[in-house]
This record gives sequence, C-alpha cells and structure tokens, in this order.
Amino acid sequence: MKKNDKIKLFTTTIIGGKYKGRTIEIPDISTTRSSKSILKESLFNTLQFDIIDKNFVEVFAGSGSVGLEAISRGASECYFIEYNKIAYKTLQQNIKTLKATHCNVLFGDSFEKFSIVLESLKRSTQKTYFYFDPPFATRDGMDEVYDKTIELMEAIDTSMCEMVIVEHMTQLDMPQTIGKLELVKRKKFGRSTMSYFRPQEA
Repeated sequence: MKKNDKIKLFTTTIIGGKYKGRTIEIPDISTTRSSKSILKESLFNTLQFDIIDKNFVEVFAGSGSVGLEAISRGASECYFIEYNKIAYKTLQQNIKTLKATHCNVLFGDSFEKFSIVLESLKRSTQKTYFYFDPPFATRDGMDEVYDKTIELMEAIDTSMCEMVIVEHMTQLDMPQTIGKLELVKRKKFGRSTMSYFRPQEA
C-alpha cells in the first residue's frame, strides 16, 4: 500500500448503554474484523447487568467495538490490546469520539502484553471479563494462534476472573477445561462460535 492511500473505514453502532446509537469506526484492513452485530448482541444479552462495575479486557482489540460496548453498559474499567498501528489509532479515535473514560489501551502483540494487563488487574477489587477474538482468518498457522490463546487463558488467576469468552472458528472444538476454567456455554453463528468459560468451583 502506498503511503498516500487512504484506509477505507466502516462504521458500527453501539447497541446498548450510555453510548447507545453512537457510531465508531472500523478500518478495512486484513488483520482486523469487527465482531458481527448479532454476535455482539448475543454476548451482551448473556452478560446482561452482570458486567456493571466489573473490569473488561478485549485482548485482540481491533477498533475496540466489544470493549467500548462493555464500557457503554457500565463496565468500570476496560483494557484493550492491539498490535496493528492503523487499528490502534482508530481505537484511540473511537475512545476520543465517545469521550469514553476508564479505557486503558496497550499497543503491541497481545501474546506479549497480556501479562501487563494481568498485573494491573491484581490491583483491582473487581472481577474481570476477558474477551478473546484471535484473528483466525487472517494469519497463517491458525493452530498456533489458538494454542497461544489457550496459554494466555491458562495464565489467568481465576480469583480475579468472572468469565472468559472466546470467539473462534466453528470447526474448532475448544477444550472442556483450560487451566482452572471450564466450558459452560457454546453458541454458534455460522462460521463463528462463542465459547464461554467460568472458573471451576472448588
């Protein structure tokens, strides 16, 4: 791509909460895709009011559409990690456009920066929702992306965790247990599926 070429931007709408109806931008680049509205709506129908005053981490953030939806619906603190410069700048702009507060944005590889977020969460008294949407359709070596994502999930201290949600290819069967997390729900949307994990009961 030439330096002067402009990236095409799409928009998506915040579907609930204090920013309901506001639009945010999504860059049309190969490494970033927005979660379909139907997936996002299903996710927040599942979480409902439980998310209020909890932390939310969007691990492969892109333009931040899921995390910003969480902030709109009352999450107390949101963490975003994004490694693509264009997506990262769009995410920063979306936060600015909404005048959203309590947003912490990390630039870099999610697999490398996740431990920084976990350290920050240790200082919080609230539990955390983690949302993983690894870029499965855009990288070679898909299996490695999922293997590395599972390693991140294993690193989560379940005492600080409310729930972990993974958006993944439907043909992938996520393990029934990952570390001290167990699969409690799986919802299919064509090529994409969302799997929900909760800490195992002692």
